[in-house]
Amino acid sequence: MAETNSGNSVGILKLILVPSLITLAVTILRLVGELQNWPAPFFVKQGGGGGAIVGISWLPIFFGVYFALKLTGAGAGPESLGRTFAFWGLGMLLLVGGGFLGFSAFRSNSAVEGLAGVALMAGACIVPLWGWSNLTKVLIAYGYAARIPVLVVMFLAFQGKWGTHYDAAPPGFVSKGFASDFLNLAVFPQMILWIAFTVLVGTLFGAVAAAIAQRRKPAVQAA
Repeated sequence: MAETNSGNSVGILKLILVPSLITLAVTILRLVGELQNWPAPFFVKQGGGGGAIVGISWLPIFFGVYFALKLTGAGAGPESLGRTFAFWGLGMLLLVGGGFLGFSAFRSNSAVEGLAGVALMAGACIVPLWGWSNLTKVLIAYGYAARIPVLVVMFLAFQGKWGTHYDAAPPGFVSKGFASDFLNLAVFPQMILWIAFTVLVGTLFGAVAAAIAQRRKPAVQAA
């Protein structure tokens, strides 16, 4: 299946509108649940979220499949699924490497390691473009539509000390003031790390769904 620019005709904004609104609703629900002390494991106030069931980090699994099938149906599928998986793998390596450097920078307080980690994670967002560019563009757009509201919530939570996971610091974190804390705990993770996560998770499940759809299509045609 040749990847074409027909993905643009699908309309990225139109494609991500409903998923973005669903994601926003989940973000609001989680914030209200944490402020109202609703029970775990649905709502968790620990830094990082503690794997709470109500959260948006699960959604790229489902929306990756949705986006992939929509694009494939519109003739904007990948040129090669093998190539898609290969660049997904490279992106995962960059994300893991960036995460390792980021964790090391957190422990050693090294700005150089921290910036190198951010650069690798940013690369993890971009590399999948060479595998399935149409899907990657949609996932990046959806990722920012999902995470910018979270960043706004985190800003307000940091300012108001709400006691939610949105303003919770990880164990051992040494505060250096609002600007530094917000940059390191909110801006970098939400605008880079979680975007890479969204792209890679969405690509993996989307490519698997596209592969299954391709295998089923000849069988249906033959029948």
